[in-house]
Amino acid sequence: MKTFLPKNDPAARRWQIVDAEGQILGRLATKVADMLRGKNTPTFTPHWDLGAFVIVINAEKIKVTGKKETEKHYMTYSGFRGGQKYRTVSEVRQSHPELLITRAVKGMVPKNRLGRQIMTKLRVFCGKEHPHAAQQPAEIKIAN
Repeated sequence: MKTFLPKNDPAARRWQIVDAEGQILGRLATKVADMLRGKNTPTFTPHWDLGAFVIVINAEKIKVTGKKETEKHYMTYSGFRGGQKYRTVSEVRQSHPELLITRAVKGMVPKNRLGRQIMTKLRVFCGKEHPHAAQQPAEIKIAN
């Protein structure tokens, strides 16, 4: 008996578009991470990058539950002593709302070379406009 390994053809990758309007951040991030890894396909292989390219639009309209809007903090570190900066979800939403989704998805992919390669296939945009119309992305509906 031989082990079946699917073809790893980067040119045959699908493009999928997800609308984040009204979606809950963590639930959307898990679905997007699964699409990026290819876990929703029958030929999923854990050590290969066989997932689709994912475009997320309306990043500024994502929802968080509970008191996360004011009590959840994101930390950045400049590398210098005392260079830590903490920002709440509402502050990040005002300046760079796409970082909310990017950081949530990044925490759900492997922490190795494969995870870094997978994260290159994620595109997050504010608003409905995106520059990837030529790739003819398929719209994916995610239920709340």
